[in-house]
Amino acid sequence: MCPKQFLTRRAFLRSLLKGGVLALLGATLYPILRYLYPVKGAESVVTSVAAAKVDELAVNTAKIFRFGNRPGMLVHTPQGELKAFSAVCTHLNCTVQYDEDASVIWCACHNGKFDLNGQVISGPPPKPLESYQVNVRGDDVIVSKASV
Repeated sequence: MCPKQFLTRRAFLRSLLKGGVLALLGATLYPILRYLYPVKGAESVVTSVAAAKVDELAVNTAKIFRFGNRPGMLVHTPQGELKAFSAVCTHLNCTVQYDEDASVIWCACHNGKFDLNGQVISGPPPKPLESYQVNVRGDDVIVSKASV
C-alpha cells in the first residue's frame, strides 16, 4: 500500500499566496498593456454622413452630428454658407460649440476660439479644426472627409 501524501497547511497557504500575487500582477499589467498596445481597427471608418436636412439649420446656427465615433459640427454661417468641422478641440479633445453672438467656434475647456474656417483665433489650441466637405443632395446635407 502506498502512503497518501497530504498537502500541509503551510504549503497550501504558500500556494494560495502565490496565486493571489499572480492574480494581482495580471490585473495590474493587463490594463497597462491594453493602453500601450490598443486594438487595431477599433475606430470605425466613415467617409460621409447625412448631417442634417437643408431646412433644419437657420442662418448663424450650428448643429452637432455624429461622424463615425466622433462628433462633427455643421455651421450655417451668417453669409449663408454651410461649413463642417470636427467638433473635437485640438487642445484637449473637448467638444466645441458655436457662439452665435460672436460667430466663432468656441471651446469651453480653456476658452479656445476658432474662426469659421476652423483656424485658431485665440487660446491654447495648437492646430486648426479638421474641416470636412459639405454637399447638398436633395433635402440632405452630406458631410464628407476632405480629399487629400
